[in-house]
Amino acid sequence: MKNKKEDTHCSFCGKPADQTALLVSGQEAQICDSCIVEAGSIVEQQLGFLPKGDGKKEKGGDKKAFTTTAKSKLTPAEIKKHLDEYVIGQDEAKKVLSVAVYNHYKRINRKKNDDDDGIELEKSNILLVGETGTGKTLLARTLAKVLDVPFCIADATVFTEAGYVGEDVESTISRLLQAADYNVEAAQRGIIYIDEIDKISRKGDNPSITRDVSGEGVQQGLLKLLEGTVANVSPQGGRKHPEQKFLQVDTSNILFICGGAFEGIQSIIGRRIDTQAIGFKSKLESADSDQNNLLKYIAPADLRSYGLIPEIIGRLPVLSYLNPLDKDALKRILLEPKNALIKQYTKLFDIEGVRLDFTPETIDYIVEKAHEYKVGARGLRSICEAIMLDWMYDAPSKKMKEVLVELDYAKATLEKLNLKAA
Repeated sequence: MKNKKEDTHCSFCGKPADQTALLVSGQEAQICDSCIVEAGSIVEQQLGFLPKGDGKKEKGGDKKAFTTTAKSKLTPAEIKKHLDEYVIGQDEAKKVLSVAVYNHYKRINRKKNDDDDGIELEKSNILLVGETGTGKTLLARTLAKVLDVPFCIADATVFTEAGYVGEDVESTISRLLQAADYNVEAAQRGIIYIDEIDKISRKGDNPSITRDVSGEGVQQGLLKLLEGTVANVSPQGGRKHPEQKFLQVDTSNILFICGGAFEGIQSIIGRRIDTQAIGFKSKLESADSDQNNLLKYIAPADLRSYGLIPEIIGRLPVLSYLNPLDKDALKRILLEPKNALIKQYTKLFDIEGVRLDFTPETIDYIVEKAHEYKVGARGLRSICEAIMLDWMYDAPSKKMKEVLVELDYAKATLEKLNLKAA
């Protein structure tokens, strides 16, 4: 009897599995990548469109057009202007991101002329440091809307060293491939945002003598991806399909943006500044004027003390910080952005045919409580959800026409729930 694996072939063209780049299995049949492309062309010819995708047509009809679009040619000022519509404040981080993205695509789109002077432009990966709720992930997601390029967000907390339960660092490339509709050429010019990068810090001051499978081991696995290498990536991602064909993706032109809260790094920065205090007047005096935002003095040495290995710090040369959110910033976040929280609740009630309004005193109260909780913009949503719960429960059944959220009601609701700052 023949081995089932040896018998695997495309049910449409009969091509054996070892002669195909990808073989997708169904219940009692298989189809190869070539037949998938041909079937897509037939569907487009017969129906005039492809059922899946964004409607952009290319030769072959199976790849999404990500290459050098108008949006990827935006100037840094234009990119920042788009970010300003959704993210309040954080001008320094916006400038850093805008310049990095602009230079990234300028470097990629640069034409190699015959009189090339031999200068090779290298990419500059970015590290964003900021307290929770200050907008690191929001900046990354907003960039995805602004740019018409393959973009994905990965979470570093799920990574483990190769050979252990968890995800390989190469799974980030698989997600980028999915975002690019498996167009390898487009994926090689994409952007990857790695969130919670601080969660893979080394678990001690000295190099580990035992296995640190979700810390130092992951950092070492990321080194070559950040710098640039040809990675073998499984199209379906993960480690569950060892029989599938691997795709080769060059990460040299993929821009990596990493972000993390780095909880407790302020004390490391404070100790370093104290150490540098010499003489009657020192750096410490200027630092004293902004003790609430020590992150603005962050340096690579602080990241090393926190637990990032020197090699990975060197591969993230652009270091920026996000400011803590004060009351004024929280109020603007609540009201001004295109996707502001108050606008979201207003839209929810508008769908039910109910007009929703907040008194100015209620807005100020929500901001005050969110500032007490010290969890950034996320605190605004938790407070609003608590205040609006009863209204959202009653509005559909009682056929209300108008809801006015007043200060006394907001106070009574939060006191009833006993929500207190930590």
